[in-house]
This record gives sequence, C-alpha cells and structure tokens, in this order.
Amino acid sequence: MDFFLVRHGEAKLDSEDRRRPLSDQGRSDVEKVARAAVVKELRIAEILHSDKLRARQTAEILARFLSPAGGVREISGLSPEDDPLLAKAELEAAEGSLMLVGHLPHLGRLASLLLTGDSEKKVVAFPAAAMVCLSRVAGAWNLGWALGPGEI
Repeated sequence: MDFFLVRHGEAKLDSEDRRRPLSDQGRSDVEKVARAAVVKELRIAEILHSDKLRARQTAEILARFLSPAGGVREISGLSPEDDPLLAKAELEAAEGSLMLVGHLPHLGRLASLLLTGDSEKKVVAFPAAAMVCLSRVAGAWNLGWALGPGEI
C-alpha cells in the first residue's frame, strides 16, 4: 500500500502573520504538486494534517484536487517536534492509503524511521510543498518517489 508524506507549502513569516498561513507562492506550489499527483492517479483514503494553519491549508488544497474518500482531518502527532513513532503507528494501522501533511523536522525523521529504523538518519529531503511516496509491502517500507514544486 502507498502512503504519502507532504511538507506544507511556504508560509508567511511570523512577522507578517503570527498564524503563519500559506504565502501566495506556497499556495501556488501546493497546487502545482497537487496537479502532478492527479497525473500520477493517486488514490487516497484520507488526508491527515497537523494542528498548524499552514498544514491544514495545504491539506485542503490537496483534497480539492485528489478528492480523498474520507476527506481531511486534523490529528495529533504531526507537529514539528512530535515523536515520529506516533505517525508510524497511524500509518501501520491504516486500512487505506493515507496522506500526512506536516512539518520539518518531523517528516524527515518519520521517513528515516520508516525506511531505516533510525529517525536520526537523513534519508529524504522535504523542501516546502514536497510530496514523498512510501510503500509498505509485507511489513517493509520502500521509497517510491519524491516530487517537489521545483521539479514540475
């Protein structure tokens, strides 16, 4: 089964808006990645995001393009400093493909944990609005592909 890790799009600076919503460039980049995901014919059961506004906005844009059957939902365990074991448990319990929208350093640590068993190894880069496909087959995790707005 495929799972997708997405870093939120570029956000406004804290000095511009303390809530840190997506910038215009961030929205554009997420839409670009979402269009590429449609071309790849992604099928997603649900999009899960952190409690941060920029992650929710990213998830909502992706949902508009990908129409996940289960919609979009906020969960705990996806914030920047959260333990990646929480998100790993969510993925391993999933009955359908999930997309997790979150932040650094959490997403990098989660990808490393899944792929190597060590959350501190640097395995995957996550520029803003990047999407990474990980597959889980017979309990083993594999890197499928990575897509960033600069590659489209």
